[in-house]
Amino acid sequence: MGSGKIVIRKAEARDETRWRELWAGYIKFYRGAVSEEVTASTWARILDPQSNIEALVGEVDGEVVGLCNYLYHDSTWSTQPICYLQDLFVDPDKRGGGVAKQLILACEEEAKKAGAFRLYWQTQEYNAPARSLYDTIVPRSSFIVYRKNI
Repeated sequence: MGSGKIVIRKAEARDETRWRELWAGYIKFYRGAVSEEVTASTWARILDPQSNIEALVGEVDGEVVGLCNYLYHDSTWSTQPICYLQDLFVDPDKRGGGVAKQLILACEEEAKKAGAFRLYWQTQEYNAPARSLYDTIVPRSSFIVYRKNI
C-alpha cells in the first residue's frame, strides 16, 4: 500500500457502494452468507441515528479501503454500555498500511465518547494476520466463545 494519509471517519450515505463491496469481502473471508435483506438492514441501521449500530470507514488518498462496524449493548457488570467491534475489514490490496489499527483506535475513541466501559472484538483462530495486529493493541482474553444458532 502507498504512503497516503489515512483518514478515519463515520460512514456516510455516499459510502454505501464501497461499504457493500468491503462487506461482501468480509463475509466471504469468514466463509459466511448474509442475505441482501440483512445487508440492506445493516446499512440502514448504520445511517439511522436512533440505532445502536454505527460504522467507521478508513480512507487512503480519498478511497474508502476499510470498514469498522460496531454497536453498543448493556451489561450486567456495569451501568455503562459495552462497545462490541463486530466487523473489521480492510481491502486485501490495501493492507499493511495501518488502516485496521487506526480503525480499532478510532472505534475505541468513539466508545470512550459514548461512555462505554469496555471495547471488545473477536476473530477466528485461523486469522493469524489479524491476531498479530490485535496482540499489539491488547492482550488476548482468556474467554472462549460458544455460539449456538437458534
